[in-house]
Amino acid sequence: MSADPVLIVGAGPAGATAALSLAKAGVPVRLIDRASFPRNKPCGGGISVRVRRRFPYLQDALRRIPVHELSRLYLEGPDGESALIESDVPAALMIRRLEFDALLVSLAVEAGAELIAGVDIVQAAEGPANGRGRGRIALTARDGRRFESSTLIAADGVHSVVARRLGLNRGWPSTSVALDMMEETPRGLLRDVDPSTLWVAYGFAPKDSQSRPHEAGAPPTSRRSAEREAPEGYAYIFPKRDHVNIGIGYVLSYFKDSVDQAPYELQRDFVDRLRTRGVVVGDSVRANFTPFLIPVGGPLRRPGRRRVLLAGDAGGFVNGFTAEGIYYAMVSGELAARTVSASWPSTAADLCEPYRRAVDREMGAELRDSVLVQRYLFGDRRRIAAAISAAPRQRSMTKLILDLAIGRRSYADVRRRMFARVPVLAARLLWQRTQRNLGIG
Repeated sequence: MSADPVLIVGAGPAGATAALSLAKAGVPVRLIDRASFPRNKPCGGGISVRVRRRFPYLQDALRRIPVHELSRLYLEGPDGESALIESDVPAALMIRRLEFDALLVSLAVEAGAELIAGVDIVQAAEGPANGRGRGRIALTARDGRRFESSTLIAADGVHSVVARRLGLNRGWPSTSVALDMMEETPRGLLRDVDPSTLWVAYGFAPKDSQSRPHEAGAPPTSRRSAEREAPEGYAYIFPKRDHVNIGIGYVLSYFKDSVDQAPYELQRDFVDRLRTRGVVVGDSVRANFTPFLIPVGGPLRRPGRRRVLLAGDAGGFVNGFTAEGIYYAMVSGELAARTVSASWPSTAADLCEPYRRAVDREMGAELRDSVLVQRYLFGDRRRIAAAISAAPRQRSMTKLILDLAIGRRSYADVRRRMFARVPVLAARLLWQRTQRNLGIG
């Protein structure tokens, strides 16, 4: 008897990429999503250009949708320091998830994947099913429909129902997720003055914020430390062809402890401040505002169990410093599919360990380092200022980072070269990792 189709829950970049890879390999696959495509998805919509080299088929496929290419990056620190970085070729792609996700789903369907849309999975169980043996996964939808398979890729986002129901992730701690508050608004209502530039601020302070160490009675050392700390967040302007994405985000624990404003009040105030500075023209549009959570604490140590694999946000595959997730979601989706394909049609092999090794080889060090960089820089606002101020002067270092974004160099190569030129950086990251492993960082 032939093996039943692989089930993929979630048809975002991770799930659709996994479905495409499996279908191309001749593996039967069912792609399940609660939405019907095209559908809106809250996201900044920025991808490093290296996605084209990693997934060559995108070179032609992206011509089907509007894509805005950028080669200029404006960086700003918590105390107003700034730098403009320019690349000789485009380094970032700006897309709308409404269009990009529908494109990826269409590629998977064209390759032979079966799309089952409008199905909201609310239960997942692992074990005996219909007398056909142990280890099968049973999914139940809100409308009562059931789906079963021996193999499952869960790409159902930061709030993954599959991960929660199967006990693979009981929930992210507030220190490991960021609350991103953004709007995607047509240029006729709100626009950036310079649509050729990606605008990013680190340690961006909310207008009305408070920090507990500043409270009366706090020790002087604690107050001084708090004064040096940068707000654990970011702000951005992502120009699209016909829209603009403007957003502000904070690590959830910081937001809960230190921010008094409601999410939309923060967003509206941010847009007002940008308009006063002459950076944008127009007003925030409440109807286009969507807050959402991003996992920024690094991938789960075990991204699955037996024949259940977690991809994309469900597995925590997001850059902890830049909050970029689309590229890593697609990589994790394809690696999950490759792991399944390698043993198909057998359904006896444990897939979790080979999948973990695959993602660790390609992006493990990069994602772990991104979390360490995030915590190191936010720990002292002077570090962010120094990094931004040095960017225009340290041209060789800046070029290495641009080469990574473009896809000219691998992260392993960039990491090795940077550590050789700045050994103190390697020592600091090693210390940060040691502290984290010991639970003292």
